[in-house]
Amino acid sequence: MKVSKTSIDGALVIEPDVFGDDRGFFMETFQAARYRDVLGDEFDFVQDNYSRSAKNVLRGLHFQKTKPQGKLVRVVLGDVYDVAVDVRHRDEHYWIVRVCALTYP
Repeated sequence: MKVSKTSIDGALVIEPDVFGDDRGFFMETFQAARYRDVLGDEFDFVQDNYSRSAKNVLRGLHFQKTKPQGKLVRVVLGDVYDVAVDVRHRDEHYWIVRVCALTYP
């Protein structure tokens, strides 16, 4: 998988390896050891959600002050305009915005 850092500390763009041929494709969507290598020993994947949105739908912001959670966003068909905002008051990176267009296929 290809991992790219962003302007927000801890926010990464992860592109899985996709193996395809005339029959279709295969893609490993999650493998704990591989993600731990990328994210470190504190990585603890505990929940997996799946949602579908109709065209032109805007989903809300996700923020937990007392029990923060990481988010893994995956596009299975179509396009998503994903926006991340660093709201941590810890340094000069406060309010940095990262926009990423996610498309599949």
